[in-house]
Amino acid sequence: MPAITLTPAERKEQRGLAHHLDPVVMIGAEGLTPAIVKETDAALKAHGLIKVRMFSDDRANREATLAQLADTLNAAPVQHIGKLLVLWRPLPVKAKVEKEDRKPGPRTVKIVSFSKSGTHRPTVKKVKVFGNERVAAGGQIKRAKVRTTSVKKKAQQG
Repeated sequence: MPAITLTPAERKEQRGLAHHLDPVVMIGAEGLTPAIVKETDAALKAHGLIKVRMFSDDRANREATLAQLADTLNAAPVQHIGKLLVLWRPLPVKAKVEKEDRKPGPRTVKIVSFSKSGTHRPTVKKVKVFGNERVAAGGQIKRAKVRTTSVKKKAQQG
């Protein structure tokens, strides 16, 4: 698999995004081992843009390692500055799994209470209401009750 190529503008943008990142993979005296390739692949799957620190004093060796990592992992080499290597690969699209038995999540509700005299402003209070709660009259939050259906309606439905 050939490595992904970036335009100079895309590379500049990725360098800016990688500036604040910390290295997530460290390459020691052993060099590029299969375990390091596996960890780098996992980091690219999780983050997309990563920094790799290489504890080698040989610049040519670091450049060769960056090129080899980019080729084997189908990633784009973004930057090689000092002992830091920056790699980028687009994040894979995750399939979203919908659960049928899922209940509604929390929602934010505004509760407005008007003043007794018409000259003052109404007070607005934002409240988080969870899926098993409801807002009752007067702005109270109560646990939602299961609605009971009559015996006749149950007989008609099923």
